[in-house]
Amino acid sequence: MDTEAVIEAADVVDGRPPGADRKEQIIRMVALFVMPFLMVTMMFATYMSTMHSPHPRDMPVAVVGSGATAQAVVDGLNSGDSTEATLVTTRDDAVDLLHDQEAAGALVLPTDGGANATILTASAAGASQNATVQQLLAPVVFQNSWQATTEDVAPLPAGDSAGIAVLFAAMGMMLAGYVPLSIMVMGVPHLLRLRRFLPVLAGWSALTSSIIWLILGPVVGAVDGHYLTFLGVGMLATAAVGLAQLLLSKLVGPLAVLPGMLLWVVFGMPASNLALSVHNMPGFFQFLHGVLPLPAAGEALRSVLYFDGNGLGTHLIVLAVWIVAALVLCLLKERSASGQMIPGVPPVTDPDAKAPALAGGPPRSKRFRYVAAAGFPLAILVVVVGAMGFSMHKPQPHDIPVVVVAAAPGQAQQTAAGLNAQLDGIIDVTVADTVAEATEQIHSRDVVAAFVLPSAPGTPATLYSASAANASQQSAIRAIFQPITAAQGLSLTLADVQPLSKTDTGGSNSMYVGMSWIMAGFLFLAVLRGGAPHVRRLRQFLPLLGGWAIGMSVWLWLLFDVVIGAISGNALETIAYGALTIFSVSLATGVLTRTVGLAGIIPMMVVLMMAGVPASGGGMSVYLVPEVFRPLQDVLPLPAAVDIARSLRYFDGVGVGQNLLVIAIWGAVGLVLNLVVDQWLKRRERRSDSGGPDADTTPEAHLRLVPVEAH
Repeated sequence: MDTEAVIEAADVVDGRPPGADRKEQIIRMVALFVMPFLMVTMMFATYMSTMHSPHPRDMPVAVVGSGATAQAVVDGLNSGDSTEATLVTTRDDAVDLLHDQEAAGALVLPTDGGANATILTASAAGASQNATVQQLLAPVVFQNSWQATTEDVAPLPAGDSAGIAVLFAAMGMMLAGYVPLSIMVMGVPHLLRLRRFLPVLAGWSALTSSIIWLILGPVVGAVDGHYLTFLGVGMLATAAVGLAQLLLSKLVGPLAVLPGMLLWVVFGMPASNLALSVHNMPGFFQFLHGVLPLPAAGEALRSVLYFDGNGLGTHLIVLAVWIVAALVLCLLKERSASGQMIPGVPPVTDPDAKAPALAGGPPRSKRFRYVAAAGFPLAILVVVVGAMGFSMHKPQPHDIPVVVVAAAPGQAQQTAAGLNAQLDGIIDVTVADTVAEATEQIHSRDVVAAFVLPSAPGTPATLYSASAANASQQSAIRAIFQPITAAQGLSLTLADVQPLSKTDTGGSNSMYVGMSWIMAGFLFLAVLRGGAPHVRRLRQFLPLLGGWAIGMSVWLWLLFDVVIGAISGNALETIAYGALTIFSVSLATGVLTRTVGLAGIIPMMVVLMMAGVPASGGGMSVYLVPEVFRPLQDVLPLPAAVDIARSLRYFDGVGVGQNLLVIAIWGAVGLVLNLVVDQWLKRRERRSDSGGPDADTTPEAHLRLVPVEAH
């Protein structure tokens, strides 16, 4: 990276002699790399390490029964570290434990010498926990030769069948609490005095909580009613995070974005019990579940929406403690000798004087800065909650590609026609001549499954699929074909032609690898624009992008493979493809950040992340999210990056070439458009007053470093 050339360019723009404040400029240029490095590393080191191979740890379950058999079941469940079983005498006691969320599931033992056991679950407490507890209790039923039925005592509503409403609502409240401070600390620092900040925070909390409810309720349909619940919990959660972030800003200035991101998002998500069960997380995150605002907000909403308010008080107390503690500490800080000073921010002598609204931008009026301080975080909030809520609240299978194989071609054609008619719009059935051809199509991800008809009377049918291609679509296709074969009196054998590895039990590794590449690409340009707007020409920042792309790709491979042990093999390919992805995304992002400033990261977020995640098939299958995302899978860089990581690990690189082409096209188009932007900037400078600095290359602007995190 030609850092010296960039610093020299900054000196010329500054109008100061070369060498002036060089040490400070070097420190700031280094910080431009350190900030996005820490952001990406914190997020994906935590997510990958906690979620690549989650397994239950002391998951609380209840056993309903009495006598020696019941005690033996409890002792057996307690013999390992997966479950912590409690013996209760009645079914009602077990249901109460589930409604209080003090138990994740319950096993009702047979009575009067019978053989019918019942597994009680509560899907409203979390879909992943619901599945895990069934996996833990089913072997007990099998070992005792009982027959099992499953009963959901707290089901999710039809509008939120994935159970994600509380997750994205709580995440929106976190964003509403801490993102505005990143803007206010430089754009409107005079509002950070408590006497001004508190009324602003109260109004902002009420507004954003109402918007979150509006999106997830009337617009998306994931929530029915409960506006006052969202308003009350949202105001408490946003106030807790906002005041705590204000305290951090008073202590460390613009750098508060780092500890804020760590507390509210990076640690908050795995500790939340909203995506994966907290009982699948390491003990540290189980502790954080009881103290962080994100878990408290999400669990408070879940308590009211699905469990009649059971346990609500505990979660509200957590939020109240954050509010009181942060408020007291802010008061003490303001009354100290340095109470009016914010580190890294010049003292405010005239709030009405023009200043940049967003880091690295041109000076703006106070009114404009007020609008930016509200509009920028509000746009992020609406994008995250709206896009994720719309795409994932109600997964429904559609157009799942399946092939049918039969000994007689006519039989295969007839079966395919019947399935297409019976399940019109749900599956898309074609015919393959042989099992080998069908499994090859599964390996190339052209189809999700292959249904092989019995070769002779009395033999089972076989359903081939690959959990490595996507676990959710494998579960969906099995759920479709099992009742079909049962209705026809056929037994069904399930075959996984490419299972997931022991270090990727949920299949999320590929998603986190791809997301880390994409975020490293566009986040660096956001920080570069905010911290070094004087780096304006493509020839100036192209070497920086190249060095950043290679360095981050090497580091992410080292982190995921060597340090965490979540991925393995294909080191050179992973590094090379990661570097290309980061570089291409950086170029594409630069087109907008160089023309419209930091506001350009909002549309890039929409395209790269908010549309990219549901289109990627990295978490939920693209055949389960709304159909609008299916064509995006073939053109967006995140789906391409996810499929590259998946293919390298599980499918011998099949399809990598096509995905690399998608990413290379993004990079090539970004390069061409950046050259066009260069010419546009030159023409704009010619039109500017001779000898005067360009509006957003003033020394006051380009010496500021305000990294803004984009989710």
